[in-house]
Amino acid sequence: MRLVERLNDDMKQAMKNKDKLKLSVIRMVKSSVKNEEINQGKELSDDEVLTVLTRELKQRRDSLQEFEKAGREDLAASARNEINVLIEYMPEQLSEEEVRKLVSEAIQQVGAASKKDMGKVMGALMPKVKGRADGALVNKIVQELLP
Repeated sequence: MRLVERLNDDMKQAMKNKDKLKLSVIRMVKSSVKNEEINQGKELSDDEVLTVLTRELKQRRDSLQEFEKAGREDLAASARNEINVLIEYMPEQLSEEEVRKLVSEAIQQVGAASKKDMGKVMGALMPKVKGRADGALVNKIVQELLP
């Protein structure tokens, strides 16, 4: 089942179950997907929908950090709930070990010799981990492993 179809089915189910949180998050995602379709002038593939989902998840995580810093537990709890709904649509996340292995392979593949080659490594690596690993974690590991 395509990701957009799954979102539509889950939205209908959330309406039936009167699950306001899930319904609002799915509507927000569908709106973002529709905006992206308008910008690109075509229907999005599952990979492109996954990119939109990843962006929405990152925004929520950034907001959560800011809310926690500001001591706004009410808003932080809301952001956590939204994150939990979004995670349902993400592929299984890679462990740190798996990311390290992929980073090592990418470094060897592009022949990276120093931190100057970080862009090459990230360019080769990101399509492999798209939606399955946090970009900040990938970046941190690449910096650790590059001489």
